[in-house]
Order: sequence, then structure tokens, then C-alpha cells
Amino acid sequence: MSNVRNTAAAIAVLVLLAACSPEVGSKEWCADLKQKPKGEWTANEAADYAKHCLF
Repeated sequence: MSNVRNTAAAIAVLVLLAACSPEVGSKEWCADLKQKPKGEWTANEAADYAKHCLF
């Protein structure tokens, strides 16, 4: 029962953290990604940045 409770708590935390992230392509998202070192960007982040923030 303890494993189920721990798993549920972990899922709840992940959902809450994901809900706090700005929407991809928003001004806040572009600013956040611009602050992040480019070596840490994922391929999807780089593509989304080019699509939403540059063009």
C-alpha cells in the first residue's frame, strides 16, 4: 500500500510541476528558453524556438 501511495504522490507532483510551465511558443516560454544554455536544449525545444520565437 505504501508503494501505491508513493507512486500517487510522485505523479501528483509531476502534474503540478508541468502545469506551472509556460505554454510552448508564448513570450514567457521564449524568454525562459533564451535564458537556458543552448547546450541543454532538446531537439524539440530548438525546433519550437525557431518556429515560435524567431519567425
